[in-house]
Amino acid sequence: MRIFGKVRHRPSASWRQATDRAFTLIGDGRYEDAGALLTRAADLEPWLSESWFNLALLHKFRHDWEQARAAGLRAVALLDRETGAPDWWNVGIAATALQDWPLARRAWQAYGLKVPGDPHGAAGTGEPVGMELGSAAVRLSPEGEAEVVWGRRLDPARMEVLSIPLPSSGRRWGEVVLHDGVPHGERVTAAGPSYPVFDEIELWAPSPVPTWVVLLEAATEADRDALERLASDAGFAAEDWSSSVRLLCRTCSESTMPSDEGDGEHLDPHDHSEPGHPGPLGHRTAGSGVLWVPERECGIAAPAGLVRGLLDGWVADSPDTREWRDLEEVC
Repeated sequence: MRIFGKVRHRPSASWRQATDRAFTLIGDGRYEDAGALLTRAADLEPWLSESWFNLALLHKFRHDWEQARAAGLRAVALLDRETGAPDWWNVGIAATALQDWPLARRAWQAYGLKVPGDPHGAAGTGEPVGMELGSAAVRLSPEGEAEVVWGRRLDPARMEVLSIPLPSSGRRWGEVVLHDGVPHGERVTAAGPSYPVFDEIELWAPSPVPTWVVLLEAATEADRDALERLASDAGFAAEDWSSSVRLLCRTCSESTMPSDEGDGEHLDPHDHSEPGHPGPLGHRTAGSGVLWVPERECGIAAPAGLVRGLLDGWVADSPDTREWRDLEEVC
């Protein structure tokens, strides 16, 4: 095959050395030094799609989306196969970050995904919607105090956060995050289906809804459930952090893990927190046979003007079994 007047061949030893060294530097977080080497590799072998794919990958790590898009487009121009190349996935992520919807749609289609038509009638130009990719999990702040939360996939590169993240993540319920394409781990539910865990790249759309933490006295699980339903009916969310939060080491978090929907008496051997403590310190999974503890630490996502009324209404429905205190806005 001839590209730019050259016969395609295996990359030179100099190209391989520069590229290998660059990825070592990327692993050490030395992106500027890696960029110089990958640019040199592209100068040595400009007809190799891998040269530009690697540069696009580096720019993605740096969140330099204009450069990632430019390098990605050079990579796909040199591909020798029609669909399924990861080069197109990186182009799709960069285009999504830039809200370049025509290119994003083209990238997902070239990768082999079905993209519904534009709901406004201008087919091929609008934001991809209706791809029905289902639920998944996303690892917020993967390089920091990582937290895995549940979300709804809007398209192959964006997820709406449906859990209430802990304040340490800096994220809120309802935010949309840009995420990477390769899952790191999965969560398996008691019903059988497994869900991939993607790593967050950056915040794509913030949420105006603040996060609150409150201590509840809920006599029964039904009392706790009533608050979660009440918040959901109001269009917001409440989450019992005392039973939904586990502390996992990185190795366990990036492996196949059961979600906290189990049945039966067991202590999760992958839970590295302290069993018996409510809240983020640890828990045993729901249905594990542990006696119910009425004091619950609960996260609430709701506007400031609504949250107290929501809690007061919850108590008013059953004042003998419900109480709240120490409400605090945390994110």
